[in-house]
Formats: sequence, structure tokens, C-alpha cells
Amino acid sequence: MIESKPDKVQKFAIVILTLFAIVNIELLFLKLIKIDSSVISLYTNISIIFLTFYISYRLLINGVTVQRLLNLLPDIIFIFIGLLIKDSERVFQFYLIGRQAFSLLNLRILSDTKGTFIDNLSDNPPVLVMLTFFLAIFIGALLLMLPVATSPGEETSLLGALFTSTSATCVTGLIVYDTGMHFTLFGQIIILTLIQIGGLGIMTISSAFAIILGQKLSLRRESVMQNVIGESNKLDMINLVRNVIIVTITLELLGAVILYFTFISKSYSVNQAIYHSIFHSISAFCNAGFCLYSDSLIKYLDNFNINFVITSLIILGGIGFPVMKDIQRTIKNKFRFKRLSLHSKIVLSATFFLLLAGTLAFFISEYNNEMKGFSFFDRLFASYFQSVTTRTAGFNTIDTANLSKGSSFVSGILMFIGASPGSTGGGVKTTALVVVFISFVTMFRGHKDVNIFKRKVSENIIKKVMALVAASIAFLAFMIFLLLLFEPFTLEKTIFEAVSAFGTVGLSMGITAKLSEAGQIIIVLLMYLGRVGPLTLMFAISQTKDRSSFTYTEEKISIG
Repeated sequence: MIESKPDKVQKFAIVILTLFAIVNIELLFLKLIKIDSSVISLYTNISIIFLTFYISYRLLINGVTVQRLLNLLPDIIFIFIGLLIKDSERVFQFYLIGRQAFSLLNLRILSDTKGTFIDNLSDNPPVLVMLTFFLAIFIGALLLMLPVATSPGEETSLLGALFTSTSATCVTGLIVYDTGMHFTLFGQIIILTLIQIGGLGIMTISSAFAIILGQKLSLRRESVMQNVIGESNKLDMINLVRNVIIVTITLELLGAVILYFTFISKSYSVNQAIYHSIFHSISAFCNAGFCLYSDSLIKYLDNFNINFVITSLIILGGIGFPVMKDIQRTIKNKFRFKRLSLHSKIVLSATFFLLLAGTLAFFISEYNNEMKGFSFFDRLFASYFQSVTTRTAGFNTIDTANLSKGSSFVSGILMFIGASPGSTGGGVKTTALVVVFISFVTMFRGHKDVNIFKRKVSENIIKKVMALVAASIAFLAFMIFLLLLFEPFTLEKTIFEAVSAFGTVGLSMGITAKLSEAGQIIIVLLMYLGRVGPLTLMFAISQTKDRSSFTYTEEKISIG
């Protein structure tokens, strides 16, 4: 919500705060000035006081409303952090830098001289989604850098906090710190909050708050929400957002209740069992893969309850909200597969096939390798769990670092495919896989139209899918090349790590914590663009615009 244009006092305050931010950059990054920590504390307190007067002035001039208080909530939170939490000056300084960068962009938007580039960014839903994810990652990294978020004796670096925040917000699960050991309860709750926000999508969360406050959704937000949730039909978006939130909370609570009975029997206290149940239920439904145990879920390999609940939550979170809604609608009218929409049929069929094929492949590949000595049912459980988790979840019940080459290859394919549109998972999506596969089959059969379940797929959709897959492969190949330049690991482990990050899976062959700073930055980019890149690309190419009224002369070329 954009308020009235800033007056001279507000513009002057923005300039002063920006100067503070510039000095912070010198202090934190360039290290041009070596001064005592007490001087830094004094400087930070002056910045806090000035920011406090600034937001008080804004409230005085514009009036106090719930929406305005929500807009100023990050300022208020970090003011209290800077004042009350010991050794948190560095966190406030980073926040001030990010805040002023955003303020300068916002000031440009509100200025009399319109900036065409900035205006296009603010009116572009795909870029809006990317910016909201970036903002969540930035704030999450700042909170994870707080001393209260790190266990005694541990230290969280800026890059480590950024890596963890990106992994949580992009629901990936790759870690450079042991979540259960390195972070305190406060830090773990920050990670869990980022997982929930990243799984549902920032626009979904913000829209839900707007609805709770009794506000109507703007047409632009409704357009963004349709893309985020994956719903192509014109529906009542308020009811759709409500249903998404209700379904999410219901399934996560149900999963937590069932998991509780397992954890309470493992010598955990009641509070510990409740917390572990909620954490892993949310992490599983959001396809995040974050776990409070150093070995993930390996110690629960033969536990049917854990295997069933975690995999069920992963699958439900991965098929997408439109499919769950369609199934619910069909069940009310006596469930029949043929009554489902084409989208739901494709998603459910692809999910079933991939789970079956993945289970069979892992069962064969690891029978005498990592699963050697397992009972038949343990092999079956482990194979099924691995087939489910490689589709963007990131938990594991067997040691991923010791997988055979065949299993690594299968994992790479499943990780690249990922979950389904409108879900909490990543990847290029199951629908894209089906469209590509059926297009090849159609071409070899010599048919003209691409038909799926007696329905024709438009050429426009086929072009979008091909562009999405090609762009994803090209970007992933380039980032793998960069990783190979900077990291000493084998080709197999490097590719596995890159595909896992891009597919927001979170599985690793044991190299994540050993990555150099350059390698961690590359993985951060892979996680971020893997979560929002394919999604954003899909949004962008779905906004068809006729930029020209003519076509060029057609000429044939040889293709093989």
C-alpha cells in the first residue's frame, strides 16, 4: 500500500538514513575504519534514535492505522533488537543498509519524474514475487545472525545466515549448520517460520493477513495469487486463499498429532515431543527437509509411523492446492477419476508413476549396496521414502552420500522434475514432464495434435513448457560449470548438489558444509532461482503480448 508522496521532511530523513547506511557499508564490508566497539555502539544508537523519530513523524503526519503499523513493523522490531539484544549492532546495521536500498527505490517510484524501469518492476507480478522472496530471505538472515539465535559456543557468519535463510525460505533443506545443535529454540522457530512463509508463498501469507483485517484484494494481487497458487480459472480469490490456509493448517496439525505419539515414546518430554512433531510436520508438508537430527531420519528407517506420515505430508504438499481442491469437490459428488480436471489427472497420474518407478529403481540399485542386510520391508520402506523425498522434500532414511551411481542418476532426474504447480515444492513440475513426454510420443506417431486424456493441449502451452525446460537446463548447466571451477569435488557429487539446490530438494552427498564461500554463494543463487526462477519464467511467458503486427517469411531448416 503506497501512501501519499513524501514531503520535504521525509525526503530529508531518507537522505540522512541513507548516509548512515553508506557509513555502515564502510564499517561492515570495506573495513576502512578500525574503531572501538563502543564507538560502533554509539553510532548504532544514534541511528536507532533517528529512525525512531522518523517513523514517529510519519505516524504523526499520516495518522495511525493498522495497515500503517504493519508497514512499519519491521522498523519497530529491529529498533527493539538494536536496543535490547546484546551484541546485535551488526544486525541492525545490515537491516539499515537493506532498508535504505528499498526506500530509495520506493522514493523513486513516488517521485514526480516517473522511472519507467522501476514502474515496470512494481507492476510486474513475476518480479513482485521475486522481490518478496528476496525480502523474506534478507530479514530471515538478519534474525539468524542475532546472538539469541545461536547456541552458546557457536558462531553464525553472514554467509552462513544467508545460506540458511535462503534454504528455509526456498524450502530446500541444504544446511551448512546442524539445525538442532547450532541454533537455539529462537533460531529454529525463525527457520520454521521461513519454511512456512516460503512453502505457502509470501503473497499468500500477506493476502491472508489482508483478509483477516477485512481488506479487499486488489486486481493485481488477485492476478499474482492465481499464479502463485496455480489456479488458472477465475475464482473467488478470498475463498481460495482461505481454503489454502485452512487446508495447510489442518494437514500440518493432523500430521503433528500423529507424529507426537512416536516422539513421546522415544523418551522425549511432552513439550519436546510436541515441538518436534510440529517442526517436522510443517517441514514435511512444505517439502523443506529441515530436520532437528544430525542424521535426518535415518534412525527412524523401520518406523512405519514416521515413514507414513512424513511421506504422506510430502506428497500432499507436492501435488498442489488446485488438485486438493479438485479432489475435495469430486469426493462430494462420488469420486470418479474421469470427473477431475485435466490438470488434476496429469498431476495424479505423473505422481503415481514417478513414485512407483522411483521406488522400483532405488530398490534394485541399493538392494546390495546401502540397503544390504535390510529386511524386505525395510528395503521397501527405504526405497519408497527415497522416491518420495527426492521430489523436492530433502529428508532421508538412508545415507545419501553412499548411494550407488544408478541411484544418484535416478535421484537427479526426480529432483529436476520436482513437485506439481501450485504446490509447496520446486522443480520444473510434473505437468511439464508429461507435456514434454506426450509431445515426443505424438511426434513419433506422426499425429498432429498433442492429446492427453482425450483433451487437446494448445500449442501455446507446449511452447511455454519447452521454453521453461530449456531455460532451466541452460541455467543449471551454467551453474554446475561454475561449481566445477571453484570446488574440488567429483563430477557426480557436484551435479547432485546443484540439481538438489535448483530443485529445492535439500539432499546432499555430504559436501554442503565443505563448500567454499564461492560455492555457497552459487548454491544460494541456485536455491533462490530454483524456487522463483521457473515459476517467474512461467508467469512472464504466460503474459502474452503482441509486440508486432507482422511475421517474417517462413523458411525450412534441417534438424537431424
